[in-house]
Amino acid sequence: MPSGEALALVDEAGQVIEWERAAEELFGRSATETIGRSVTALMHEISTDEGGWHGGVAEAATVVVKPVMQGTAVVWRVLAAGHPSTARDTAILTAVFDHLPVALYILDEQLRIVRTSAVAEATSETSTESSPGGTFPEVWALRGAEEETAVARRVLESGEAVVNRLVRRRHPSGPPDYRIYAVSYFRLEDSSGSVQGLVACTLDVTEREKASKHRALLERVRANVGHRLSVMDVSWELVEAVVPAFAGTAAVEVVAEVVRGQDPPRTPVKKVVSLHQAAIRGRISASGTVHSLPAGTHTARILSDPQARLMSVEEACAWAEPEQADEIRRSGAHSLIMAPLIVRGQLLGVVSFFRHEGEAPFDEGDLDTASAIGAHASLCIDNARRYMREWIIASTIQSRILPPQPDTQATLEVRHLHLPGIEGGGAWSDAIALPSARTALIVGDVAGKGIPAAITMGLLRTAIHTLTALDLQPDELLARLSDTTARLVAARAALPPVDPLHREPLTASCAIVIYDPVDLTCTTACAGLPESFAIFPDGTSTGLLAQSGPQLAARDTAPIPATTTALPAGSTIVMSTTAEASTSAGSLRPLLESAGAGPLVALSDALAQELGDGPLPAETAMLLARTKALPADQVLTLALPEGPDAAPIARAAARRQLEVWDLDAEIVYTSELIISEFVGNAIRYGSPPLRLRLILDQTLTCEVSDGAPSSPHVRHARTLDETGRGLFIIASLADRWGTRYHADGKSVWAEQSVNGASGLPS
Repeated sequence: MPSGEALALVDEAGQVIEWERAAEELFGRSATETIGRSVTALMHEISTDEGGWHGGVAEAATVVVKPVMQGTAVVWRVLAAGHPSTARDTAILTAVFDHLPVALYILDEQLRIVRTSAVAEATSETSTESSPGGTFPEVWALRGAEEETAVARRVLESGEAVVNRLVRRRHPSGPPDYRIYAVSYFRLEDSSGSVQGLVACTLDVTEREKASKHRALLERVRANVGHRLSVMDVSWELVEAVVPAFAGTAAVEVVAEVVRGQDPPRTPVKKVVSLHQAAIRGRISASGTVHSLPAGTHTARILSDPQARLMSVEEACAWAEPEQADEIRRSGAHSLIMAPLIVRGQLLGVVSFFRHEGEAPFDEGDLDTASAIGAHASLCIDNARRYMREWIIASTIQSRILPPQPDTQATLEVRHLHLPGIEGGGAWSDAIALPSARTALIVGDVAGKGIPAAITMGLLRTAIHTLTALDLQPDELLARLSDTTARLVAARAALPPVDPLHREPLTASCAIVIYDPVDLTCTTACAGLPESFAIFPDGTSTGLLAQSGPQLAARDTAPIPATTTALPAGSTIVMSTTAEASTSAGSLRPLLESAGAGPLVALSDALAQELGDGPLPAETAMLLARTKALPADQVLTLALPEGPDAAPIARAAARRQLEVWDLDAEIVYTSELIISEFVGNAIRYGSPPLRLRLILDQTLTCEVSDGAPSSPHVRHARTLDETGRGLFIIASLADRWGTRYHADGKSVWAEQSVNGASGLPS
């Protein structure tokens, strides 16, 4: 007989209600003889008949008895079995249903509960007697019962099981908040494949889900909080990480000392503490920014006994400002946790977590999570506080080193633009007056942050001021500045290994433009910075450098090239430490070109606004310079003959020009002495061509050029020497003097102050 073939159907009272043909053949009784009779009496009668089972063929027959649903009643179907282990399987199913620590529910085709396991009866207070006619989602008070009913019906229709579906249920006798259950649905079928209902399996996973949620929250806080280096920014990172994942509203308040960059008070704190609201997000607005937390109040216990506390909202309202207390009440807040922000025994502030209507109240388990959040936030805020303190010191040093705004140059209008980055740095800009009315424009950058970068920037800026006194070309200036930087690198490498600077590389870059208002040219050299460029009066622009050199003190020993560019008066020179403005693809290039001919102060303000809209990844120093031509009537240029007549010709021409400029007699006399000495040295030691040039700007410059590269130097003549005192006398008479080399020789110059001369430009 085939396994699983139906034999009979027995009702709850033990009476046969169906008797199939297979049973007639097996037991030798017709349906008429068996239906309505007790199955116990019928089996006893069959077993005592002469000959035993009908024909003796069923003597070893084995049957399976399975419960099936018929309406709302359970009946028993008798099936033929092909293996004697069916009894053992039945025993296993019985044990599972009675002892498995998972709640099982038998649902009929209308999803009504018709039977529950022993665990379900004991834990859920739901049984067939307590819920007549109710469907499983309704009786179980599942949140979203309609959606759950739809899921169960899909399982009935498709037969595809749903496993570990998370649902929320308000427990009948438990706390008012919802519990979380993992629910699985499996379809029940009889031997013929007819659908009989569902088995619903439930497991309370509330604590597991809470623990998982809290672990995920802490991972999120650790991943997202502490990236920035400002106390306010870190506070915003914190509230953004926990709202709404942990609380409906989160507020971070820090003590006044943290805001000022000072050392915070040590715990326990027994004085009145002023708290500044650093960040707040959620249903409560930032209605109060500063308030005091008086010592001795109920809420102030968090300062004297610093640990996270589960508090009532009214306790928070008691110390809040009246407007903020009203805002808290209007938000529907009903649960509050306050956690102190403490690191190394110092109180940094307090973080408050609120939950509102529609959110489950905090419980004792949430205190551990709040404490862990507060511990991580404390470290991040303390790091930001320490950085801010260093940043304030570094910014103070840097502001004292950088030139004042604005610079006053007779032949240049100069604007400096300094925008600090997120991490600070060592960017600077300079405009240094040079002989012959020229100006050196400089931008530089020292990589790094904080005090070391600011101090290194000051050292390099001092070095370049000293080097410009040598009247070198830009490429030579950068070469010597690179040597200075290399010595600083070597000094840093020689520090003890425990010194933090020993492991911090020193990287510096610099660009120099020397503008000549007489020749209307600029000579540019660059070491590691983006290319500088010029905007002509007609709005067109050009780069000022054919090729950039390596960074200062770089291992690359390639020479730093220099490029000379002709600039008409009214051009704007743009130099920057970052590529936003300098490169041809820079984001600020269109703004610079469109406003190149406008007032320089307006252009500087527009750049500051454009760059100041968001945090800069790196500190930026920019220098804008509007060129001016030195008027032709303030310059005398005269070619000199090669012979001894050169000196008197030069003196006479100088005397006439100085009288035109209405300079006093003393300056005229001194200038004649200087010119005589310079021309005499050029004739004696130099080579043609010779040239005299007088330049009247803020000073009077007397300059003699020749074609020889040799340099004059001051001699200390003995008492009886007849020569060798000329340059010594010039050094005594002039404010300063020097030699400048160029491609076709050299120029020796001397400067004198002419304050009060009527020939000076106004």
